[in-house]
Amino acid sequence: MHRFDEDIAVAPKGDSTYAAKVTDNWSIMGIPNGGYLMALLTNAMLQQSKNENILVVTATYLSKLKPGPADLVVENFASSLNLDRYQTRLIQGGKERIRAMGTFRPSNMDRSEDRCEKQAPELAPVEQCVQVPVMPNFTLFDNMDEYLDPDSAGWMSGNLSDVSEIKGWIKFKEDRPFDHLSLLLMADSFPPPIMATKGMAGWVPTVELSVNVYEIPATQWLKCRFRTNFMSRGFLQEDGELWDENGTLIAVSRQVAQFKRAK
Repeated sequence: MHRFDEDIAVAPKGDSTYAAKVTDNWSIMGIPNGGYLMALLTNAMLQQSKNENILVVTATYLSKLKPGPADLVVENFASSLNLDRYQTRLIQGGKERIRAMGTFRPSNMDRSEDRCEKQAPELAPVEQCVQVPVMPNFTLFDNMDEYLDPDSAGWMSGNLSDVSEIKGWIKFKEDRPFDHLSLLLMADSFPPPIMATKGMAGWVPTVELSVNVYEIPATQWLKCRFRTNFMSRGFLQEDGELWDENGTLIAVSRQVAQFKRAK
């Protein structure tokens, strides 16, 4: 079993509650990654949903949590002919730390009206891009292959941009096929795009993350683009796009995060 699958595993405890273990394998400075945590909570919802495909998941991160045991409390609050809607609360130390809401769809929905008015980002070949290096206490990057397009990697060497955009390639370091749950992790695994203009000048904790999933990739790599257009009162918005190598849109994300300048 791949490490990611081990780390999002849940075990039923009864009464729609699941036991989980939050690990430190997908962390930044000891804080578990928000996309990893979203995948963990969503896996609990999928244990109950009749539909196996994610349409959209939104998670609100209420307070800091640490690697260790946690309980996931799942509730089905609405269902229709095509859609199941659930929420999961992650409880650790007797306190609710995260709440996620997910909507799940069947596989056989009509696609005759599908439309996409954007194109995948233009990226340099992987071998010409800049690898996000393995760093102490950044275990997320121990498990991911991430390569930034040279146009958005200047901040890593102190050359800041006028545009808060980061784009590049990503996959698991130990090859694992993409599925719905792994896409939630991929949507939150790049450095925050605000670093392109601010550099590594602060901490950017997630307040809320939403991911819409459209397809399962048919290729080894994902091509990703993340952009921050607005920051106000210390809070920023980040919009993300995930595409496969064939130019198929896989998922989109929107994140609200707080920019905390390093002291």
